[in-house]
Amino acid sequence: MKKSVLTRYRIMAYVTGVLLVLLCLGMIAKYALGMDGAADATRVIAIAHGWLYVIYLVFAFDLGSKAKWPVGKQLWVLIAGTIPTAAFFVERKVSAELDAKVAADGTELAKA
Repeated sequence: MKKSVLTRYRIMAYVTGVLLVLLCLGMIAKYALGMDGAADATRVIAIAHGWLYVIYLVFAFDLGSKAKWPVGKQLWVLIAGTIPTAAFFVERKVSAELDAKVAADGTELAKA
């Protein structure tokens, strides 16, 4: 497995997580606080999160396939992009696990 596969997953996990947190804050501002300008910002953030989440799904599925994860773990990683702040925790756990795996098998990284 190439290190770049993990890197692009990590980037998209952070982007997806940040946009989802911003979307939640925008929804709170729009509905709970009644802020007028929040509707436009929320719309833009929602569209951006939707499109970027699809890219996150592709990268996360690619990572899971190359890491040979069981279906349950792969589903959890895929769903993490829809739960506010979950993408940060899941990304950290996955990165630590795969960094250790790549470090233990230096030949695999050298081939990539």
